[in-house]
Amino acid sequence: MKTLSTPEAFAPGYRLDKGVHDEMLDETSRVRPHWAHLMQALQLLGSREVGQRHQEALKLLRENGVTYNVYGDPDGINRPWQLDPIPLLVSGDEWFDIEAGLLQRAELLNLILADLYGPRQLIKKNLLPLELIYNHGGFLRVCDQVSLPGQHQLVLCAADLARGPDKKMWVLGDRTQAPSGAGYALENRLAMSRVLPSLFRDTHVHRLARFFQSLRAGLNAIAPGDADTPRVVVLTPGPLNETFFEHAYLASYLGYPLVQGDDLTIRDGYVWLKSLVGLQRVDVILRRVDDNYCDPLELREDSRLGVPGLLEVVRRGNVAIANPLGSGVLENPGIMPFLPGIAKYFLGQTLKLNSIATWWCGQARELNYVLANLERLVIKPIYRKPGEHSVFGHQLSRAQLTDWRARIKARPALYVGQEYESFSTVPALVTGGYEPRQTLLRCFMVARADGYTLMPGGLSRSAPKYGNMMISNQTGGISKDTWVVATEPQHPAIPAKRGGGLTGHGNALPSRAADNIFWVGRNAERAEGGVRLLRATIKKLFSNPDRDSPDYQLSLETLLRCVTSMTGTYPGFFAEDNESLLQAPEAELLAVVVDESRAGSLANTVNRMTQSGYAVRDLWSSDTWRVIDEIEEQVSEARRLGKTGLWSMQEQMDQLITTLSAFSGLVMESMTRGNGWLFLDIGRRLERGLQLVSVLRTAFAMPQSEAAETRLLESLLDTSDNLICYRQHYRSNLELASFLELLLMDPNNPRSLAYQIARLQEHVGKLPREPGTRRISPEERLLLEASCILNIANVEDLLNVSESGIREALDQQLSKIYALLAALSDTLTANYFRHGDAPQSLS
Repeated sequence: MKTLSTPEAFAPGYRLDKGVHDEMLDETSRVRPHWAHLMQALQLLGSREVGQRHQEALKLLRENGVTYNVYGDPDGINRPWQLDPIPLLVSGDEWFDIEAGLLQRAELLNLILADLYGPRQLIKKNLLPLELIYNHGGFLRVCDQVSLPGQHQLVLCAADLARGPDKKMWVLGDRTQAPSGAGYALENRLAMSRVLPSLFRDTHVHRLARFFQSLRAGLNAIAPGDADTPRVVVLTPGPLNETFFEHAYLASYLGYPLVQGDDLTIRDGYVWLKSLVGLQRVDVILRRVDDNYCDPLELREDSRLGVPGLLEVVRRGNVAIANPLGSGVLENPGIMPFLPGIAKYFLGQTLKLNSIATWWCGQARELNYVLANLERLVIKPIYRKPGEHSVFGHQLSRAQLTDWRARIKARPALYVGQEYESFSTVPALVTGGYEPRQTLLRCFMVARADGYTLMPGGLSRSAPKYGNMMISNQTGGISKDTWVVATEPQHPAIPAKRGGGLTGHGNALPSRAADNIFWVGRNAERAEGGVRLLRATIKKLFSNPDRDSPDYQLSLETLLRCVTSMTGTYPGFFAEDNESLLQAPEAELLAVVVDESRAGSLANTVNRMTQSGYAVRDLWSSDTWRVIDEIEEQVSEARRLGKTGLWSMQEQMDQLITTLSAFSGLVMESMTRGNGWLFLDIGRRLERGLQLVSVLRTAFAMPQSEAAETRLLESLLDTSDNLICYRQHYRSNLELASFLELLLMDPNNPRSLAYQIARLQEHVGKLPREPGTRRISPEERLLLEASCILNIANVEDLLNVSESGIREALDQQLSKIYALLAALSDTLTANYFRHGDAPQSLS
């Protein structure tokens, strides 16, 4: 391959301002040696092919459900994660120096944390001003003298790096509460290694898997001493949090249950997980909740994200939290100017990696400097509250500068000024070409027995526009993979295998997770049944040659009422003044398909399904989530096509049924038969039974002419995918008696009511119960009664028409079964999804 020395061949528009350092080009505008292979390969691929690979990566990330929620963004939790296909490359020699500096910094921050909540010698010896610490909202006085076992209080930390004008890496800030980004870095790596496999392999990039193995070992190491096999959970604020995807992804990758605050409870001085089998003791919490919100009893009383009494359990040493409560104090940017002195005090060393120049305004000289140079600095609060951002002095008007000077003078200890510099640039793919963009790198460190270990890479973020120094995900920053280039091939670590369905956590499945899985099953079945009936109705509406026949019209009107009863979109076609609706049903049918705000509509049902699925995102495999994402995309496409009318949506409905069936097949064939699968299939079977009962009551409780019922039977057999089955079994004309026998009583028909009840009985019998209980459970009692009603029913009796002109036996028995199935749903919710007083289990 021809040596690439200058970028003109592949990026003729790649231009830099004077004095700006570029990671790819040296001072003579030649490509640096460790970038040469990458840029040669990209040149051979061509910009068009690179663009296609980029789209493949974005599609892969979208299908895997990789999102970043920016509060107030119109896309909400569906805002897709952005990845630039051009990675940030770091040579092995330079990484050696960066690693040494970051590991030293992690050790130093760990010692500072232990001192601040212990002897506080740094304050006593004037190495840290007490105003700087005590004015910071992350310093939690209630955590005084609270510590983790072992020598490392800081289990996981991160540092944001950028290369300054002196061509050296600077630390811009530390992340010590719940550092985010490691999971996104791993997902970026998986996407890049898939769309550029040979390039990734030939560049000899350091692997990331060993870092996560160290994280797992580090969490086990801080468990209380009496925990032989520690139970670790990941505590998340919930699905609306901006980095919830990462919380779920890490929990799945590490094999830990993902829990919210109300999944945990305090009993007898310990933390317990509310699982399906009762309360299970928790030994370690990897928290992604800000420390102030973790315990409403001793910290923020208005918090609904934490666990009341958690801090007292920590004091007793009965649970370990990573990172410990109060570690947010280390994110105080005012500490950075004091780090050199602290390093000499604790380590007897100079800092190997400098921080960006920072002036804490709590000191007279530093205050005067900041006030005199405000227009050239970046102003930051020492404790950033939600919604607060850094202020760039050069962007302020004279009036705003005056206002900020007054604000800083009023409470100088609350602010720092930082140097404003232009950071180094990295190539980015922009509209088919390559342009330079300022870039930051977040690196991650985790404690282990012999010290800290560093992720060989990290999460890089580049500015959306050249010259933009405010680089964050909230402001539109675009992520990059980070490749640390080795001198020889790297042997991959064996990653945690991810299956094809719901991964589950055995008996540790939280009650909240089981509840969400149950509703995923119900809404998936509700969507599939609804779309099948809607497709048959639309087909009958547009494709029947004898539409003027009274029998056709009567069967169509009954089918339309079935749509309303199955979907629950009342009053719908049951409205008192429904003649106009029945004569021109297109608008109502369209609303049942696309109106997301209408409860029971197809769009609303799929939205509820994906919301429940997203709440347990850690339990789904990549394949399963890809299908869920495809379902959501197809419903969105149906909503778009709906603007042109119902006729154009038939093909989309065919595709949607196929995708919903793929979801059913995937979870049936790939999921282990644990508690998660049980509740998912219970939800499906329960919903299928309820839908079938609703349709049969609506369609046949009121007798019709034989011709009209025949037309209706054909449509409903088509809806339930039983038309061929009926013809094979009965080889006769369509008859209601045979239809009811097939759809109600055939135990071998997976669409029959008897089949649903039998499967429900089987599943309910496997649900966790208190040890020693011999009596029949409430769930089993309800299903036994429903089964008896069905088994003793006589088809001929069900067909009899009473003096009132309806099939009373059919209507009454179906009504009883419907009530029993509805009661089953309520009983399951009360007994398994609400653990106020759950039994304890030490398993």
